[in-house]
Amino acid sequence: MAPAGLRYPFAPPELGAATEVAEGVLWMRLPLPMALDHVNVYALEDGAGWCIVDTGFDSRKSRALWEALLAGPLAGRPVTRVLVTHHHPDHIGLAGWFQGRGAELITTRTAWLMARMLVLDDQPLPTPETLAFWRGAGMDPALLEQRAQERPFNFTDAVAPLPLGFTRIAEGGVVRIGGRTFDVRIGNGHAPEHATLWSREDGLVIGGDQLIPSISPNLGVYATEPLADPVADWLESCARLARFADEGQLILPGHKLPFHGLPTRLRQLIDNHHGALARLEVHLATPRTATECFPALFKREIGPGDYGLALVEAFAHCQHLWHAGRATRTRRDDGAWLWQMKA
Repeated sequence: MAPAGLRYPFAPPELGAATEVAEGVLWMRLPLPMALDHVNVYALEDGAGWCIVDTGFDSRKSRALWEALLAGPLAGRPVTRVLVTHHHPDHIGLAGWFQGRGAELITTRTAWLMARMLVLDDQPLPTPETLAFWRGAGMDPALLEQRAQERPFNFTDAVAPLPLGFTRIAEGGVVRIGGRTFDVRIGNGHAPEHATLWSREDGLVIGGDQLIPSISPNLGVYATEPLADPVADWLESCARLARFADEGQLILPGHKLPFHGLPTRLRQLIDNHHGALARLEVHLATPRTATECFPALFKREIGPGDYGLALVEAFAHCQHLWHAGRATRTRRDDGAWLWQMKA
């Protein structure tokens, strides 16, 4: 059953197929090799060709599926533009591949810089900074030793090389795609400078991972910015975007199903993290590492496939309380941070 206030007008398309969700807008899915097993991509009619929104991973399977989509539902018309909502690999993975076929890349400056930097930064082993960050989060010593000897996930594993050059979009800007004028509104927390696009004509909203039903996007702190506060960024973004939300809008999210009921969903996304923080405050009556906060935050068993995302999200919530002046942190002899609520 859909949560109260959310309505899902479409069933998901099969792989290699497309569903028309608005005039001139096709919804497609590409597979992901993880628990969240798909990413949504969209094609918007744009003159004689298409503007693609997000791309999926760069893999042989994804490229083959795109070739079938281009020849089938997209009717052989060229992809002239690729709009990327944010820099994560499942969204920007094939942007460079499309650029190599003549498409223009449209995204935010931060998304392009992050992706361009990461795709050029191929690491055979975790960096010292990453190992220190994992140690600070309280990663189990045996797991830390194991991961120190393994090749980590690199952007180059799932993202095609990005040529120089892109077209920037930014907060307050406007993008014309086909017959629609989209206002650009930026979110943060899940990814820096994440673009959402809001049609002036018909209430169509391209939400990426900023506006997703039924799951909350990961909010993580990483070794690249160890003092970040993505929880604060996320809460601010949700409250600001809520000013533009109405019940009639059709939201095209990066995962799960297109939906109506954005005002309700934004309240849920805010309440979800306030609830997690309230549980964490109780849990931190005793000093704990970030990894020791999994039970309070997630209320489920965290397996090997979820461990990395759980670690960075637990760290983010502990650090948010610290930034807010509600918790302290002290360094343990083994390098792990211990977080505790103030009396």
